[in-house]
Amino acid sequence: MNGQVFVIGLGLIGGSIALSIKHTHLEAKCSGYDVNKEQLKLGKMLGVIDESVSTIREGAEKADLIIIATPVNETKRIVEELAHMNLKRDVIITDAGSTKKEIISSANYLKQKGFTFIGGHPMAGSHKSGVSAARRLLFENAFYLLTPEPHITEEKIDRLKEWLTSTKAKFITVTPHEHDYLTGVISHFPHIIAASLVRRAEESSQTQKLIPRLAAGGFRDITRIASSSPAMWRDILLQNNEVLLGLLEDWKKEMNYVYDMLTTADNEEIFQYFQSAKTFRDEMPQKQKGAIPAFYDLFVDVPDYPGVISEITGYLAKEEISITNISIRETREEITGVLVISFQTEEDRDRAIDCINRQTSFEHTIGM
Repeated sequence: MNGQVFVIGLGLIGGSIALSIKHTHLEAKCSGYDVNKEQLKLGKMLGVIDESVSTIREGAEKADLIIIATPVNETKRIVEELAHMNLKRDVIITDAGSTKKEIISSANYLKQKGFTFIGGHPMAGSHKSGVSAARRLLFENAFYLLTPEPHITEEKIDRLKEWLTSTKAKFITVTPHEHDYLTGVISHFPHIIAASLVRRAEESSQTQKLIPRLAAGGFRDITRIASSSPAMWRDILLQNNEVLLGLLEDWKKEMNYVYDMLTTADNEEIFQYFQSAKTFRDEMPQKQKGAIPAFYDLFVDVPDYPGVISEITGYLAKEEISITNISIRETREEITGVLVISFQTEEDRDRAIDCINRQTSFEHTIGM
């Protein structure tokens, strides 16, 4: 497609969408804006955008497609601001936020002016942030939720999908209410639970000093999403509070059920509780991307000798395999330690496994 694309917010998400559009729509021009001028400068230097603009108005008023990839509270403000600009009559405006109800409400200003706003949410992410982490295929095989209002024509929805076709995402159309409930269940609520578990561990550590040391293993892994941006999650919880309050009520009932189950010490009931959870979890698709970024971890058993970590990372570097994080579980004299290496994609992890198999005799397992 030919036209002018304007991306507001040059972080991981906005940058990745821009790269995918530029890859397929070679005649389109992509401009960008970000409050962080260093990110904006870096985005142009890396070829994520063709040009940078100094104000939102400068980029928006000549755009055929406007993509807002900012925190949800900022998105709401920008949507309202766009309604007062001299936009092209056939412009399509979309966002990438993980809540929709309040953003769609703000889009009424655009609807009153006759402009088209289609809510969007690419459900993929990364351990890294910023425009330097942007990847063209970040959303490949990920679900991309669209939340058009009833007055939006199929022609406009199809035109947005055509712009975004090179993301290779799987588009699903839902209502804004459905979107907020779905993401509340599978993304927002789990973040609350993870943060709560960490807070409980912190409180318990005041009297049990071993907790921080013991939590460095599996507990740290299952609560890793608690390390997400506090400002971002504050805004998400406030915008999706109605859904989350309902989910918290359901959670209270669930915990009361567990409490009663333990009180009665019913052997079979306890077994079935975990069995049903295991069955449902095991049946979840393994190759699809979901609302929470997948973690592609490799656990390598390494002997305790000087240079062993640099040896392994050196092998990976020679084959240009990028790692997103690295940590050590246990390193004591004469005891095998566990080196935890995280990768951005399953493909990178598979390549790393092959590399380590060829270069060493170290045993390893993958994170589940």
